[in-house]
Amino acid sequence: MAAPKKHRLYPSSSPVQIGIADKHREAISQALSGVLADTYTLYLTTHNFHWNVTGPMFNTMHQMFMVQYTELWNAVDPIAERIRALGFAVPGSYQGFAERSTLADAPSKPPKATDMIRILVQGNEGVAKTARAAFLVADEANDQPTADLLTQRMDIHEKAAWMLRSLLED
Repeated sequence: MAAPKKHRLYPSSSPVQIGIADKHREAISQALSGVLADTYTLYLTTHNFHWNVTGPMFNTMHQMFMVQYTELWNAVDPIAERIRALGFAVPGSYQGFAERSTLADAPSKPPKATDMIRILVQGNEGVAKTARAAFLVADEANDQPTADLLTQRMDIHEKAAWMLRSLLED
């Protein structure tokens, strides 16, 4: 029986040999780091609003925010682990996230409930945009696992934005 054929698509000195060129793995890692930073920033904002929401829709919004921040919390680990699988360190400090995030930090004083909703709509739309841009980088490199992860993230954030927007309609 013949020995398995060696893959020489992207010869490299890197220990990560998954069929994606080093420069593409690095670009994907950087793009995912932006998605991670936006996701973590939105997590913190959503959790903050869960704690501080008041008003006639308190129960509805308190519950909705809890569902959303729990989903966001569960999302950060797979994103970080994909960065590691690509062979790069994961940014994990507030400063590192602040440098990479496209989202504004939560207001220092809790806003009114409807303003919380607007901020979270913008945040979810922002993460969807960041994920969409990262998807293009992954797709160009033929990185299906990352593309799949990002497709799921876009779907979740677009649905969350829709559900939040529906609370603003009369």
